[in-house]
Amino acid sequence: MQVNRRKFVSSLGAAGACALFDPSAQASASARARVDQATRGVPTPKIKDISVIEVQIGTRLSVVKITTDQPGLYGYGCATFTQRADLIKPAVELYLKPLLLGWNTDRIEDIWQTCWNSSYWRSGPVLNNAISGVDEALWDIKGRQVGLPVYQLVGGKVREAAEVYRHAGGATPEALVDSIRKLAATGARNVHIAIGGGTPSNAATSPDPFGYQIKSLDTTSPPYDPDAHTRQILDAFAYVRKELGGDIGLGFDAHERLASPRAAVQFCKDVEQYRPYMIEDPLAPEDEDYFREIRAQCSTPISMGELFIHPRDWEFLLENRLIDYIRCHVSEVGGFSAARKIAVLAEMYQVRTCWHNPGDISPVGIMANLTLDVTSNAFGLQEFGGNPSEQIAEVFQGAPQYKDGYAWVSDLPGWGVELDEKAAAKYPFESAQPLNGSWGAVRLPDGSIIHQ
Repeated sequence: MQVNRRKFVSSLGAAGACALFDPSAQASASARARVDQATRGVPTPKIKDISVIEVQIGTRLSVVKITTDQPGLYGYGCATFTQRADLIKPAVELYLKPLLLGWNTDRIEDIWQTCWNSSYWRSGPVLNNAISGVDEALWDIKGRQVGLPVYQLVGGKVREAAEVYRHAGGATPEALVDSIRKLAATGARNVHIAIGGGTPSNAATSPDPFGYQIKSLDTTSPPYDPDAHTRQILDAFAYVRKELGGDIGLGFDAHERLASPRAAVQFCKDVEQYRPYMIEDPLAPEDEDYFREIRAQCSTPISMGELFIHPRDWEFLLENRLIDYIRCHVSEVGGFSAARKIAVLAEMYQVRTCWHNPGDISPVGIMANLTLDVTSNAFGLQEFGGNPSEQIAEVFQGAPQYKDGYAWVSDLPGWGVELDEKAAAKYPFESAQPLNGSWGAVRLPDGSIIHQ
């Protein structure tokens, strides 16, 4: 049968006109459109802009913001490197931004690998922090895009919250015990202790609480006597156990400052009797082989990783099961994506995670830590400083919360943290920062410099 094309087209136009005035036809068309969109999936956003927001509240925080081509869709990632804070902004905006503009935001792993290889010489702390900011911002975008917290994008929770350890200190043994009791009253069950410090600066408020005299041949830097400090800490463990018993978990951060690798082995043996939950960084990364001797001579739980930046740094310790906790600084190893891989490797060797989380991480970075904690079977403990200050809460809405010995991840989309850029502008980096944020020299009594 031959069709009159003019009549056929005319009939289509008439049908379309009828549909305009037929509510049921309009509803059907709308439903089909929704089905089509669901079938196709959500449109892939593209990177429109990358910027770094700098905030100084106590410490200097760097947060990367990625803006997409979809209105209102953006994400934040932590790139904080306090000791070289001024280098993060140019690393991101002058190098990674031109590389990534126009990229699809869903290519998170591909973007990570591209950034990591982009400088040819890789795995430096500045580049890793810059990558971390980009990486975590992309995860934030993905969560906001689909309306889910990041923990739902990586398999969901395996626990409700992250058990934390807090920090207690005092100029005297009595003050230390009082500090621990105050933290225990908030629900803390694990506490890192600090006292003395092996420098006369601590003696300004309480002259040498355990009677150790520390002198120095160097007059320009505070001297540090590792042997005296070791005795202070062992006596502090004994005093706290005598006063508080065994119900509170005690840990200590040696910060690589023990007198020698051999002294580190001896300290880990001596402290074993006080049943610490963790001795942190008893050795420098260069002295990893000595972990074999610690493991062979005592059962003291050991954590390591705060200074690690390269994948080979942790491989040896995990594969040989020479530590009990891996505690990298997440942004220093390249962000959330890199840390997830560390957690998977740690789980294979029954090593637990305990991500570094002092006061120099943004709330965005802390939420990334907590997301790792609640989604990994390898989780052990989480270092945590406490609830945010008023100034932090002013700038970062949705900052992580501490309650009853646990820190809680957000259930809001992405990381669940919003950054008020107008409020952030009130707290710019200070140009008069001592040593521009760098750590000063710490010297032995003979004047020589030490690891720290």
